[in-house]
Amino acid sequence: MGRARILLFAAFLSVHCVTSALTNTTDQSALLLDWCHLRFKAFQSHIPGYFQHGPHWKHPADLGNLSFLSYLDLSNNSFSGNLPGQLALLRRLKLLDLRRNNFSGKIPPSVFSSLPELQLLHLSRNSFSGTIPTEIGNLQRLEVFGLDGDSLSGSIPASVFNISTLRDFTCVANSLSGNLPSDMGKKVPNLETLHFGMNNLSGNIPVSISNASKLTILDISNNGFSGPIPNALGNLGSLVLLNLGGNNLIIESSSSELIFLTSLTKCRNLTELDIGGNPLNGTLPASIGNFSTSLQIFDSSGCNIRGTIPDQIGNLTSVSLLSLFDNNLIGTIPSTIDGLQSLQQLYLDNNKITGSVPNNICSLQKLGAIGLRGNQISGAVPSCIGNISSLRHLILASNSFSSSLPPSLWRLKDLLRFDASSNSLSGFLTPEIGNLKVVVEIDLSSNNFSGNIPQSIDGLQNLINLSLAQNNLEGPIPNTLGKVVSLETLDLSHNKLTGMIPQSLEDLKYLRQFNVSFNQLSGQIPTGGPFQNFTNQSFLSNGALCGAPQFQVLPCPTISAHRRRKRFFSIIYIILGISSLILVSALGFLIARWQKKKEKAVETDPSPATAHQRISYYELEKVTDGFSESNLLGIGGYSTVYKGTLPDGTPVAVKVFDMKLAGALKTFDTECEVVRNIRHRNLTKVITSCSNQDMDFKALVLEYMPNGSLEKWLYSHNYFLDIFQRLDIMIDVASALDYLHNGYSTSVVHCDVKPSNVLLDEEMVGHVCDFGIAKLLGAEDGITHTKTIATIGYIAPEHGLEGLVSTKCDVYSYGIMLMETFTRVKPSDDMFAGAITLRQWIIDSFPSGLLQVLDSNLLKPEEENFEAKMRSVSSLMELALDCTETSPNARKNMQDVLSTLKRIRMQLQSSHGK
Repeated sequence: MGRARILLFAAFLSVHCVTSALTNTTDQSALLLDWCHLRFKAFQSHIPGYFQHGPHWKHPADLGNLSFLSYLDLSNNSFSGNLPGQLALLRRLKLLDLRRNNFSGKIPPSVFSSLPELQLLHLSRNSFSGTIPTEIGNLQRLEVFGLDGDSLSGSIPASVFNISTLRDFTCVANSLSGNLPSDMGKKVPNLETLHFGMNNLSGNIPVSISNASKLTILDISNNGFSGPIPNALGNLGSLVLLNLGGNNLIIESSSSELIFLTSLTKCRNLTELDIGGNPLNGTLPASIGNFSTSLQIFDSSGCNIRGTIPDQIGNLTSVSLLSLFDNNLIGTIPSTIDGLQSLQQLYLDNNKITGSVPNNICSLQKLGAIGLRGNQISGAVPSCIGNISSLRHLILASNSFSSSLPPSLWRLKDLLRFDASSNSLSGFLTPEIGNLKVVVEIDLSSNNFSGNIPQSIDGLQNLINLSLAQNNLEGPIPNTLGKVVSLETLDLSHNKLTGMIPQSLEDLKYLRQFNVSFNQLSGQIPTGGPFQNFTNQSFLSNGALCGAPQFQVLPCPTISAHRRRKRFFSIIYIILGISSLILVSALGFLIARWQKKKEKAVETDPSPATAHQRISYYELEKVTDGFSESNLLGIGGYSTVYKGTLPDGTPVAVKVFDMKLAGALKTFDTECEVVRNIRHRNLTKVITSCSNQDMDFKALVLEYMPNGSLEKWLYSHNYFLDIFQRLDIMIDVASALDYLHNGYSTSVVHCDVKPSNVLLDEEMVGHVCDFGIAKLLGAEDGITHTKTIATIGYIAPEHGLEGLVSTKCDVYSYGIMLMETFTRVKPSDDMFAGAITLRQWIIDSFPSGLLQVLDSNLLKPEEENFEAKMRSVSSLMELALDCTETSPNARKNMQDVLSTLKRIRMQLQSSHGK
């Protein structure tokens, strides 16, 4: 064990500025202790093994003897216990970073009375309790002070605001209380960031804060501040972000307008302004249009704002988020709204807005979300609504919209949520509804729609919630609804539907809520699949339904022996007639094919059928500039990939197989066999192939993916994926694997699922590629054997140890990749040794320590909706653990994985108001 400790210490201890310690008699008890920099640094910011899982603070015994130490960074580890008093002996210390550990107890005042050189002090994301020591004020060179996410209480000492060098002070998410010092802004001329969000602070906002002229970020959201918002905030000329949301702030009693907004228009660098959740109870001034073009986010939701939306709102040409929901606004949506050309999210829900939606809203081509729920808007939905191709969320519920839905609506191919419930809409639901391929929620309940439910409803393969209740719909429930495999909620109640409940609905394995009450349905209620869990409440007031006792309906009548015999012979005659017709047709087809083969023999090729003609070696050489190194995209085990441009201008990726390598031919043939017939939006398309008769050159021409691989985006410093992008890409991969496993006549196992085999197109949609070692499974038991080894770290245990391959191998690899995507740590990382694996690392951190293993750039405690995001990530890691169970039978299948991911995505969207 001692040797293991030494090795870990050597591996993760970065030492700089070493001098001889033996010349100093004070430090002779330790070796080389006159270091000026000491840093415990793990790969990806985490120390494994002994350090990470140790129950106590494992500091070096002679820490206090490091008299020349100026830099001590222990961040992003799992140290615990109280801070040692020896820190007070490090009088030359300039930086002390203890972020993201498990330190506890009180912050020792004695330590911070003795560190005169300290410039940076980070204690965030630990478990410190008690108060902030007043002795912090003795650190007269302190520039950065971070206390986010601890459990501190009491007030903020006035002495902190006597540190003239202070630039950055954050204490988000604690339990701090009391008032801010009235003169807090007078002695901090260098202050740039002040972040006190999510505490219990109260009292007025000190006017003196306007003296901190360099202040760029002021966030005191989610506290108990009261009193008027000072007009003096407008003197903060460098202000970039101002967040006062979630307090009890009011406006000056001398005016009914939000006049502080007028003063804030002087802040010409302001990009984000959030005053939501304060009882302002005033009107928006016309001067709102005077904000500079730097303003991007304006949130005044839940403020009891009265009056109309000023026409000058159209001057905010750079605003991407305009949130005015939960107010008392009246009047119409201004026609000047077309000036908001950068607008991406518009939320006007729960006001008293009247009139119609102006048609020029359709000119806002970046608009992704429109929220108008709970107003008094009337008239038709704009006929041009389908021109907003970027629209993802369209919420029109609880208004007075009338007329029929415009045909252009069904062109919104990226629409995710459409809620037009509780209006006066009428007309038919057209077959074009099936064009909404990615929609997850449609609610058209409580309207006057009539006609049949279109059979094309089966095109909504991602649909999770569908409500058509309380309309005048007629005709049968379409059988095709049984193909909408993601459905969890289906409400068709209070209509005039007739016929039987289709037995195909038994295939909806995720269906949890089902209601067809108050219709005119007849026949037997299905009993299989989800119907086993439904009660009579799903089928009320359908007098002609019959079935099992659990549904509290009459039993279905039995058929007499004579009628059964008559029906039996009728069916036999029909089957014989059809069989004869099929036999004659088949014989004719075979004879015609045989004659055609006699006339001209055709050489078959294992390459995929495509719309393009086969391409020659010389053409490939030309489109890749002679397979130039400047066009090199990547090198794999059996192939090299180049970028090329076809004569028609189509960019392509040319995958050239190295035929000198053993197994290259088999890899080429396997990839051709797999991609010959499969078609899916999340699989890389093969355009054509190239193969000569001498078998010494083979290549595939693939669809080009301009954004490269998921691996590149995870590990390159120049790229970043937010939580929604990562989740969307993982949904894309799950969709592709579900198709390979279940959507094709023969199940296909990819066998090498990993981030480098996930390519991203120009819209950041994920595409699974590289089927060189894929396996086609037989129909017997869905298992095959192989000697081909996939990538270490992602390979399922039964694949690596026994060569057993099934679809559950892909599920395992997917689970590992899901962990990697959100932690940004490879399963083959050096930090994993012995029994410690990526999976075990997640298990040991789940759920309370999950934040410490996530990609440190992904989530910050101070960001909006942090708790909702953490819940989503926790659900994702739980899913990843389910996918990586040791036993294949214990793992989920990809259909279940995909459904779970979509549910997490929808919950995350709902928490963000998207």
